[in-house]
Amino acid sequence: MKVVQFTIPVATEYSIIVQEDVLPYFYNHLHRHNEIQITWVIKGEGTLIAGNSMQRFKPGDIYILGANQPHLFKSDDAYFEKRSKKEIHALTMFVDPGGLFSHILHLPEMKSVKKFLEATAAGMQIPQAYKTQVMDKMLQVKEARNGSRLATFIQLLQLMTTIKKYKTLANAGTEYSISESEGLRMNDVYQYTIAHYTENISLHQIASVAHLTPQAFCRYFKKHTRKTYITFLNEVRVNEACKKIVAQDFDSIATVAYQTGFTNAVTFNRVFKKITGQPPKKFLNEYLHKID
Repeated sequence: MKVVQFTIPVATEYSIIVQEDVLPYFYNHLHRHNEIQITWVIKGEGTLIAGNSMQRFKPGDIYILGANQPHLFKSDDAYFEKRSKKEIHALTMFVDPGGLFSHILHLPEMKSVKKFLEATAAGMQIPQAYKTQVMDKMLQVKEARNGSRLATFIQLLQLMTTIKKYKTLANAGTEYSISESEGLRMNDVYQYTIAHYTENISLHQIASVAHLTPQAFCRYFKKHTRKTYITFLNEVRVNEACKKIVAQDFDSIATVAYQTGFTNAVTFNRVFKKITGQPPKKFLNEYLHKID
């Protein structure tokens, strides 16, 4: 049986690691590492779990994930189908603020960059207005070598310090003191939920996945995510509902509700509005208006 690591080691021969992936799908297990991660999704769609947050990712999205922030880029189910010709393409950069790069961060000229990196703990998404600038600079970092790569990467970080109105991914103040065994347990819970969200998952079922009593599981999940399990389950369901609505892959809103694990349309509408801020029909109308 393969043992899945929770803390993934990243190569340390350089202070800046640049990784370009063209694969059938993203690494599909919850994990973390000491490095801050900057990922540009060039190709691929799915769900990003970062800390206690969840959202859809798509081509053109750029994320900054904090050091030791548990995260998972879960490609859509279509990427795992047999004979699937789908693939993902991503450009990722890693920097360990406590490793070799820390010597540079202690320079007085790097004060604003150091402050920015400290603010990435909860994870961030690059706003639409700055994507082109960040993409161009990331490509420059990729093409540069040795000292030029380091200098260009610092320019990238300096650019990021000037960006306004970042979207924060996880709740502010979220801490990631989760142990290796707890991380593996959370991965099991997330994987089971993502695989069975259309079913009526009972508290006893999900607690057994975590090898805990229902009462202990409730305390455990709330401690590490700052939300109840039913809230997380509903977020998974609404996330999948949004995907179906955007793809216009449904006969009616009620059909979407039943296909994503809700027992009735009334509950679906209420939960959907609570999570997205608007009812399903308005969400669809706004999406259709954007693509016209």
